[in-house]
Amino acid sequence: MNFTQPIPLSLYVHYPWCVQKCPYCDFNSHTLKAGTAAVDESAYINALIKQLEQTLPLIWGRPIHSIFFGGGTPSLLSEDGLNRFMSHARALLGFGPDIEITLEANPGTVDFAKFAGFYQAGINRLSMGVQSFDDQKLQALGRIHSANEAHRAIESAKAAGFTNFNLDLMFALPGQTLEQAVADVQQAIQYAPPHLSHYQLTLEPNTPFYKNPPILPEDDLAWDMQLAAQAVLAESGYEHYEVSGYAKPHSSCRHNLNYWQFGDYVGLGAGAHGKITDAPSGQIWRTQMPASPGGYVAMMQDAKAGLSWAHAIGRVHQVDEMDAVFEFMLNALRLQNGFDLALFTQRTGLPIERIASQLAQLQTNGWGEVSAGLTGQSTLQLSTLGQTFLNDVVGLFLE
Repeated sequence: MNFTQPIPLSLYVHYPWCVQKCPYCDFNSHTLKAGTAAVDESAYINALIKQLEQTLPLIWGRPIHSIFFGGGTPSLLSEDGLNRFMSHARALLGFGPDIEITLEANPGTVDFAKFAGFYQAGINRLSMGVQSFDDQKLQALGRIHSANEAHRAIESAKAAGFTNFNLDLMFALPGQTLEQAVADVQQAIQYAPPHLSHYQLTLEPNTPFYKNPPILPEDDLAWDMQLAAQAVLAESGYEHYEVSGYAKPHSSCRHNLNYWQFGDYVGLGAGAHGKITDAPSGQIWRTQMPASPGGYVAMMQDAKAGLSWAHAIGRVHQVDEMDAVFEFMLNALRLQNGFDLALFTQRTGLPIERIASQLAQLQTNGWGEVSAGLTGQSTLQLSTLGQTFLNDVVGLFLE
């Protein structure tokens, strides 16, 4: 693989604890035991800082374009703890001039004072897990917040200075009607969020919902909910730019776009994944840290100064050419407006001829079109049929 252009670099920071784990969640999250928050936070932040320090040789000189604190529930972090991590990150890393720094927030864990503290620590974008404005649906989902708390959290965030924020909504919830699904979207856009995520509840393996499934709306009704929400959002000026992402102009989530465009990212924290391209060697690495918070902290406490960067990224997997093709398309095809095919070569280091037969088949099937743009570059744009059968389209690139 031959890389000729710099690849954007982001930072993902995983906070693995929640007040309680939602029955649909398959993320690496753990219930926070009473009375241990302060001790766990201090040790965990120390581990994050240690991992970041030891990762520096691998990313030296590369500016960070975005940071995303995910979880778990990172809004459980104290303002002081978050500020301590951010101070070290600023000292160690080259922040891009307009860096986007997002923190996921659960409406049941925040208030004005906490939002103000996060803002002062350098967070400039929030992603709030509202999921629904219906108390009955929130209870069915196992959420710890009420509809009123969701409303108060949004208002508090705006009062604390946040103008760039995302609201997460789910649809096809247990017992949900079309009218209720649309009402959730209408209530969300009353707050004029620059970004809104709207995704269908799915039953993931190894979750309580998978073991004891709730009664969910039929597929046809779920599809109607999605189409109705898309219409409401389009009328309100939101662009459907990614499978589940909607944004006002210039408000797409830059961190997520880096994922969809096969950019690089360092994964800090328990269970965090990363992707690093080593351009000189022509290699792409996938990384994964230990999932257990205790195991992760112990690993970083045992790490000695001066050790190879490999000790700071856990398990390492080299991405071969076949995997690079599939992983790139798996991500890039989520973009609703298509993408410049030159990006394929820039991010995988492979010539476009590597996927010529698949692109021809895609067009033959009516799933999309390859066309020349104004710059002379070829672009790939999926058709409505291709977007509907996205899994089949992606399957073309799976050898």
